[in-house]
Amino acid sequence: MKTFLSLLFSMLISIGAFADNSATASMRRMMMRLSPSHAKSFVFQQIQSEKDCFILQSVGGRIKISGNNANSMAVGLNYYLKNYCMTTVSWFLADPVELPKVLPHIKGTVKINAKVPVRFFLNYCTYGYTMPWWSWKDWERFIDWMALNGVNMPLAITGQEAIWYNVWKKFGLSDIEIRSYFTGPAHLPWHRMSNIDAWQGPLPMSWLDNQKELQEKIVAREREFNMKPVLPAFAGHIPAALKRIYPQIHTTLVNEWDGFGPECQCTFLSPMDSLFNVIQKSYLTEQTKLYGTDHIYGADPFNEVDPPTWEPDSLAMMSSHIYKSMKAVDKDAKWLQMTWLFYYHAKNWTAPRIKAMVRGVPQDKMLLLDYFCENTEIWKSSDSYFGQPFIWCYLGNFGGNTIVCGPMKLVSSRLANTYQNAGKNFVGVGATLEALDVNQFAYEFVLDKAWNIPQNDKEWFSNLIGRRVGKKNDVTASIGKLMLDSVLTRISDSPQGTLIEKRPCLENTEFEIGHLFASKDQQRNLLKVWHQLLSIPNVNRDSYKFDVINVGRQVLGGYFHELRDQFTEAYKKGDVERLKLIGNRMKSILIDVDALVSCHPTFSLKHWIESARVFGKDAAEKGYYEKNARTILTVWGGGPALTDYARRGWSGLISNYYAPRWNNFIDEVIKCSEKHEKFDESAFTKSCYILEHKFMEPSYPIVYNKSQDGVKLAKKLETKYFNNGGK
Repeated sequence: MKTFLSLLFSMLISIGAFADNSATASMRRMMMRLSPSHAKSFVFQQIQSEKDCFILQSVGGRIKISGNNANSMAVGLNYYLKNYCMTTVSWFLADPVELPKVLPHIKGTVKINAKVPVRFFLNYCTYGYTMPWWSWKDWERFIDWMALNGVNMPLAITGQEAIWYNVWKKFGLSDIEIRSYFTGPAHLPWHRMSNIDAWQGPLPMSWLDNQKELQEKIVAREREFNMKPVLPAFAGHIPAALKRIYPQIHTTLVNEWDGFGPECQCTFLSPMDSLFNVIQKSYLTEQTKLYGTDHIYGADPFNEVDPPTWEPDSLAMMSSHIYKSMKAVDKDAKWLQMTWLFYYHAKNWTAPRIKAMVRGVPQDKMLLLDYFCENTEIWKSSDSYFGQPFIWCYLGNFGGNTIVCGPMKLVSSRLANTYQNAGKNFVGVGATLEALDVNQFAYEFVLDKAWNIPQNDKEWFSNLIGRRVGKKNDVTASIGKLMLDSVLTRISDSPQGTLIEKRPCLENTEFEIGHLFASKDQQRNLLKVWHQLLSIPNVNRDSYKFDVINVGRQVLGGYFHELRDQFTEAYKKGDVERLKLIGNRMKSILIDVDALVSCHPTFSLKHWIESARVFGKDAAEKGYYEKNARTILTVWGGGPALTDYARRGWSGLISNYYAPRWNNFIDEVIKCSEKHEKFDESAFTKSCYILEHKFMEPSYPIVYNKSQDGVKLAKKLETKYFNNGGK
């Protein structure tokens, strides 16, 4: 009897140890979303710890994951999935989570602590270049991905237009005045950053209602995983029509932005104007009712635009008033400020002006995002932000450009130096990517640096290729080393992509040569990576198929660039027969690259457009959303400066937009050579402008390739274009 009671008592203690609370329940639900068939094989337990940490063990045939909160447990789960199951959880819903049938055993106990308390993620622009057409299911996967990678401070700016609509209504503006002040959905990030008004407005009411409901779900789920969503606050941007009701208010027009005319110019209300506090109170009160608050507010009054004055005392006064307007509503308010403006207008934002701006806010009440640290670390040139807390951020992508890149060794060394030398006001690691691109691994690499992960960079990349393939061997180790040492060596910059996605020309400017394309050495090394990937037999992983297609797309794009240079040389020599030969080969690559990328859903213009049309309640609205979706990827907006900024190597976009421009270019150059006439590149560019603006319209037809086996096609294309095996 004693033996039985002892056994029963032990079982009860065991059950009690694994009893559900809100944190463990959230983890069980995540596991059901990721892999229902394996969900019962995991046990989650919350433990006490001052620092974020997780513990992994194998207990009774199950995987036990302990952590001080749901966020830490999620990181522990991801560590197990990456390092034991050799799998990657994608941030995209369409990508499957592929686990082994039998879960690997954990020897002993693994315990890992966080190195910093804050892990930030997202950028205003991500909401335009990636997320405008997302459903709740898309957000569910993405929030799971953020939790798995330890993000606990995400930017959360969905649904704010519904709040602003109610606020401006209270101030006396009409329905059409308010909705015409907003831009189209994909351009809202730049409206929110006070860059443009009205472009492709008025914004339909259906959009406001949908996004309000979506934001309520987003912030609730993020808080389940111990995230503190950064919600927006009023930074001074008002509808110009407000002056109709309050003619005495003190406003300035910000400078026209990137080719947009005065009809899109933004109006800035002085923070010292008495109406500023009234608007802030109205907005934050309304927002808190709907979305709650974690007391961290994003406000960026001067992003890529000039402040009303550069006088330091005035800058300090403006930042002080902006903060005080937040504090008047929420006594615990903290202001999150991105420091892209200090990089973008570095000549104007001198150290005294930066100091005035950041020290105008009380100590520890402003949190700064050092936005583009792989390029320029502002903390180094600003006396560590004059003591205000900051987060070291990796940007990595502009406009959603599809190109494999990122200086991972540089990122690693700079972060190591920051940990060693930045001081106590360095509080976190983050990523400020403009879009979710083809380099998910780069952001996982950076976010892992926020934890005491027991891997050096070489081991991390060897493991990365292993989990993309599903197994580790000498080939995956070789690919990982090649990627780290010889491919991922350049800073991401704007614009980037392959030549295919650029408006055709005979020669590139120095800027384009420096920023748009990878070097010849990188192209050669990427070809070696492609060859080695294709040499691995019998792999049926979706992540492997994606990599084969993605690397092949870029390799072929690099070869297209080489051919264009040969094409230009033949033109200069007047060699018409060689022009025709090379031109036909270039056209062939355009066809083949579109066919290749059509083999994976990530590279799909069709999905982008169909997702946009879902938001329309009738045919007119569906057409409106489709036009906005087409515009952001192509002409973008106001002028030539931003055309193709959001270039994508996507199926449908290549065959229907990029290829027609290149085909016309090739034909026109050959025609001029045959007639012994000079090719008029300026006139050709104007003809491109006409085609590009036709493509914006939903009535412009798009024909898509049918998907096929991407690996088989990649092998055919490697043989067709590089029959020397990548050497």
